[in-house]
Amino acid sequence: MSTNINILPLNQWFSNSDDPLIIAGPCSAESREQLLQTATELAKLSIVKIFRAGIWKPRTRPDGFEGIGKIGLEWLKEVKETTGLNTTVEVATPNHIEECLNYGVDVLWIGARTVGNPFSMQELAEALRGVDIPVMVKNPLNPDLKLWLGAIERINQVGITKIAAIHRGFYTYNSKPYRNAPLWEIPIELKRILPHLPMISDPSHITGNRNLLSSIAQKALDLEMQGLMIEVHCNPEKALTDSKQQITPIRFNELISNLIFRKEKGCIEFENELHHLRSMIDEADDELIHILAKRMDLVTQIGEFKKKNEITILQLKRWNDIICMRLSRSKELGLNKEFVKKLLEILHEESIQIQNDILNKT
Repeated sequence: MSTNINILPLNQWFSNSDDPLIIAGPCSAESREQLLQTATELAKLSIVKIFRAGIWKPRTRPDGFEGIGKIGLEWLKEVKETTGLNTTVEVATPNHIEECLNYGVDVLWIGARTVGNPFSMQELAEALRGVDIPVMVKNPLNPDLKLWLGAIERINQVGITKIAAIHRGFYTYNSKPYRNAPLWEIPIELKRILPHLPMISDPSHITGNRNLLSSIAQKALDLEMQGLMIEVHCNPEKALTDSKQQITPIRFNELISNLIFRKEKGCIEFENELHHLRSMIDEADDELIHILAKRMDLVTQIGEFKKKNEITILQLKRWNDIICMRLSRSKELGLNKEFVKKLLEILHEESIQIQNDILNKT
């Protein structure tokens, strides 16, 4: 999968700084006082660049708090004038976009539920045609990389070049201990496809639990994500939405202060040693590929031998023996049990497919 879209670097959005983009603010705008108090305390922390607040809230059931509506944009405008913070709001309809532009909102973000609907995404894209404003696109609820990529492409195709992706985790049947499973491999793959795409992590929605925010935020930074979006409320316990994942400005400051912001590159000596170690990995990978080719050649011979002697493909006793022996050996070598088990299962699935193709070949 490859794509070619034009994306401006994050440091060209507001300033020339390469510091991580820190976005903070309440899940929902609830009152003028709540917004101003939270924003004023966050503005004291120079690291916060954008103040977030939900104005329209997509709720699963109609009796939930669905946001304060248009009046919240007036409060956000006052927040911007009072604190100097840039502001960002979630939009889900063309009318939302129009209202945000009228009130001078600096950045728009598109939520997970909307990203999952290509019709909605196309409507939003058309409403943004000819507009110069940064747009952040959250991942869809389902772990669908193409859906996420497609949403970003639609926004880019109408001329928006200030685009970032927000990794907020994915709905899975069992995502414990998180609210939404991180599935880090998906945002990493999106970054591989679009190397210049800024990736922002949303630990609040991944964890759903304020006590888990720090570990997820640190891992996101360690994976070279370029910013964090964290929900901060002046009184989280009384928040009208998602109270368990919001933190106070004081606790937010402690969280950010304890994070380690690692460098992408080191000194010359470090880079030379890293190059040497990577070269050794390249050699090991080359050996691994040859070993896999040899293994699959043996699988092919076994498949042909079974076909000739009319023997069934799947033999559970043999498979169970392999699992037990290989896992025991991997433990001796200090390898992660679950990793080795997954690897064996992938190899077994491919082996079964190869033998099945041989059996059905005329």
